[in-house]
Amino acid sequence: MGDKKERFFVPPIGASSLLAAFAVLCLVVFALLALSTVRADERLSDASLQATKDYYAADCQAQEILARIRSGEVPEGVELAASIAEYPDGSAHTYTYAVPISDTQELQVTVLVENEPTGESWRVLRWQAAPTGAWEGDDSLHLWDGKNE
Repeated sequence: MGDKKERFFVPPIGASSLLAAFAVLCLVVFALLALSTVRADERLSDASLQATKDYYAADCQAQEILARIRSGEVPEGVELAASIAEYPDGSAHTYTYAVPISDTQELQVTVLVENEPTGESWRVLRWQAAPTGAWEGDDSLHLWDGKNE
């Protein structure tokens, strides 16, 4: 028997194998993108849920303050405006108060109560969520005015 040369078997890597590897890679990338989108949506929905809970907690507290005003009591933090010109006898007053919603928002309420002190008739003039801080514009963006300088 003569010299036998050992032969190594090299598996053929053809176009179909490369296509399958590329398809698997694409599926993995799309799965990771979908997972990251789901996590971002979850964070957004959690923040939205918390904002809604905070608003309705402030709304409930504002309703309680309104009930106390209608019963003739002026709770702490409620500002009583002077009597209104439409009611020279002083039978109506405007009450203003704010209830915090979050660090950046508050529920601002203004109520007109007629027939003092029984509060028989009342009208909400303002019931609005408003920012607590002052808005500061950012004018630092310098745009090209179309002239070469």
